[in-house]
Amino acid sequence: MSKPKIGWVGLGNMGTPMVNNLLKAGFEVNVFNRTKSKEQALVEAGASAAESPPQLVQHCDIIITMLSDDAAVKEIFEGTNGLLSKPQPGKLFIDMSTVAPETSCYLAGICARLGLGFIEAPVSGSVKPAQDGTLIILVGGSAENYEKAKPVFDVLGKLSLLLGESGKGSTAKLAINYLLALNLQGLAETVLFAEKNGISKQDMLTIINEGACANGITKLKSTSILNDDYPAAFALKHLVKDLRLAKEAGLDAPLITPLYDAFNKAQQAGFGNEDVMAIKKYLESNQ
Repeated sequence: MSKPKIGWVGLGNMGTPMVNNLLKAGFEVNVFNRTKSKEQALVEAGASAAESPPQLVQHCDIIITMLSDDAAVKEIFEGTNGLLSKPQPGKLFIDMSTVAPETSCYLAGICARLGLGFIEAPVSGSVKPAQDGTLIILVGGSAENYEKAKPVFDVLGKLSLLLGESGKGSTAKLAINYLLALNLQGLAETVLFAEKNGISKQDMLTIINEGACANGITKLKSTSILNDDYPAAFALKHLVKDLRLAKEAGLDAPLITPLYDAFNKAQQAGFGNEDVMAIKKYLESNQ
């Protein structure tokens, strides 16, 4: 059975390695990015570049978007010369961006009225899992469309889960990113408290990572803390957006407001383009 032709919109830190994995797996991929220079490396790796979103739709069976926020996703779908400006019934659209559940439901409704398939599929994982093809893919939509997309998901991730109708995948993504933020701030506060009281961060991180409190995030972020260097695997500004979306979606747990406020203030203080673990730098600067 021949592989579907894939169209891909959005070649940021996540999109580029994900497309590379599809190319390595033998998929024909047509890419579109507003900053055209970001297409070049993928074209050299075997992708083709579309001149416009409608051209991408015309030549592909499955069209995937991986963009920064709700506004960017709605613009690429509905804007002048957007993906839906020349709809072709039967195509399947997959939005892998992290957006509000209501945005996923809204796009699903539009696509249904146009005779198009749509599923949401945000991912849990940052740049390294994207490079390794070990993302966890959180899917909302119909079982039929999930089955069509599964060969693609099997390349991009180690696990994909169909969680229910549109909106469920986005809800799960906001939930896991709330837990991520709790882990990050808890790790930062723990190390800062230890340092303030004469315990080195090296020793404190060893205590954490060799004990029951260790997890993937504490181990992954230890190198950044030790080097006090925070290149963005997942930019802090994006986590601020996700926490805001979680609040707007109804998350009213006791810790959400102080957690959101801390990350939002870190962004306002100039740490937005650094990695999420740069919350430690912000908290340290305000001790």
